[in-house]
This record gives sequence, structure tokens and C-alpha cells, in this order.
Amino acid sequence: MTMASETLVRVRTENGVTTVTLNHPERRNSLSMAMLEALSDVFTRIAGDDETRVVVLAAAGNVFCAGHDLREMREQFGSHDFQLRLFQQCSKVMQQIVNLPKPVIARVAGVATAAGCQLVASCDLAVAEQGARFATPGVNIGLFCSTPMVALSRNVSRKHAMEMLLTGELIDAARAEQMGLINRAVEAEALDETVYRMAATIAGKSGHTLRIGKEAFYRQLEMPLDQAYDYTAEVMAGNVQANDAQEGISAFLDKRDPTWKHE
Repeated sequence: MTMASETLVRVRTENGVTTVTLNHPERRNSLSMAMLEALSDVFTRIAGDDETRVVVLAAAGNVFCAGHDLREMREQFGSHDFQLRLFQQCSKVMQQIVNLPKPVIARVAGVATAAGCQLVASCDLAVAEQGARFATPGVNIGLFCSTPMVALSRNVSRKHAMEMLLTGELIDAARAEQMGLINRAVEAEALDETVYRMAATIAGKSGHTLRIGKEAFYRQLEMPLDQAYDYTAEVMAGNVQANDAQEGISAFLDKRDPTWKHE
């Protein structure tokens, strides 16, 4: 990472949990091209990092992420090429999160709007403080949230997604939990405890098994039912051959704790 990238995104690893923090609060942690490139670099590095078992995606300041940097976009109004590269880079980062071989938990404090809401929806899990707010408000400024729609519509029902996209209105954390956009809405003082307890629980599992399971989950979602069962049967048959699966089964039968090799 460059010095600029390290300023925009902070990374800390402890006990198998890597916290990635958006660190540009003065611009509401907006997803500028520089921020997106920094995130892409971080996720590329984490993908091959054996020390990381779980990722927590957090943000500095009182806004989680306000979406794209509208000032940057206005400066480039005359460049279709820039706008296309911006949305392509954003789409790349969202897919990196989904394809990352480690679970990603969004820790949401404050507002997550437009591509910031997309960021939350792209994570495998999400926990928010009760004061958090979510929206896809592009329709309010004449720019429909078409790329955020991809992640949103894959996490909540069609009518809930369309309501958010067509009205552009903010919803609170309780409503977001009800809709399935986040897993839990908790008191602000319980946010870190909840997030890192969840992360620690997951980090205690076999890293190899988590990688297999996360990949299979997203792949089977897009398959017809019969193909999904054929595919996951193959996945499970292969999974049984792994050292960790055989250790886990033996440990369960022998009534002892497993010793994971993460392979």
C-alpha cells in the first residue's frame, strides 16, 4: 500500500481478526477512487494472509460511509471514462468482499448511504448500533442507485429493495434488521462487544472450512435447486477429505476439542 492508501484505510490484526477501518471522516468516508483503490489493495493482501480468519469492516467518525464522493464526480462530469472506471472499481471491491476466502462483518456506526449501503449489503454479516441509518438516496439527486441495487436486492426482498431505491428515504437500524440488511441492531455501547464476540466465535473455526463454506454459499444461490444440490453434494464429499473435517468429526465422537490445522 502507498502512504496515501495507508492514511485512507487503517488495518489492524489481533487474534485472527483483521479490522479494516475507513479513515477519511472529514469526507464522510466516501468511496472516492483513491479510497476504492486502497480498499482493493487491502482485500487483495488479506486474501492471501494466513493470519487473518475474519475481517471486521469499520469506519472512523460518525458516518460509516456516505457513498461515492460527489465532489469528485462533479469534477469529472465531462469524462464518461472516469465515471465508468469509478463504478467498475467500486463493483470490483464489492466482489472482492464476496469472494474473499474469509468472512467479513460490517461494524456500522452512523449513516450508510448509497454505495455505503452497498458496502454493508456486500459483507457476509452486519451489526449496527441502533442509531445507524441506511438509504439508497440516489433517486433524490437524479442518479439512481443502480450498482448499490445489485447488493441490496441480493440481501432483502424485492419490495423492500424497491421501496428503498424508489423513495430514497432513510431507514433506521431496527427496520434494517427486520428487512435482513443487517443481522443485529444493538445499543451503541454494545457494538464492539457484539461485533468482536461474533468475530472471535467465527475465528475459532477451521479457516479451511470457512473458506469452503463461504464460496459454496454464494455459488449455490444463483443455481437452480437441482444443480445447487448436485454442486453442494460434491463440495461436502470433498470437504470430508480435508484434515480439519476428519479431525473435527473425530474430536466430536471422542468428546474432545478439535485441533485445527486450517487445511
